[in-house]
Amino acid sequence: MRDEPLTYSYTPGQSDGTMILKLVGPLTLTTMFGFQNEFRSMTPHVLILDFSETPYMDSAGLGLVMNYYVSAQDHGRKLLLAGVNDRVAELFKMTRVQGVLTRFPTVEAAEASV
Repeated sequence: MRDEPLTYSYTPGQSDGTMILKLVGPLTLTTMFGFQNEFRSMTPHVLILDFSETPYMDSAGLGLVMNYYVSAQDHGRKLLLAGVNDRVAELFKMTRVQGVLTRFPTVEAAEASV
């Protein structure tokens, strides 16, 4: 695997209580440590996770996303995914979470669903 860094930025969404978190780079065991505590502490009513510039994710990254999803569900919040590429979608399929996580082709489509 490549040693590409993971960077991220967040912006408010169109609706009150919506935040967009854009990931740039792979979400893996080696890249997630600088970001996981801040990610876990984000508690908007709706968090849209923009994967449009995330080339791949490993099981540790998937675990982080799933843990956030469960916590959000337990507290009446939503996690929506946008821009998931075929490689990451295949990981969802292999691990049988494709039906659990709500995905949209774009951030705009995810925002329109809120």
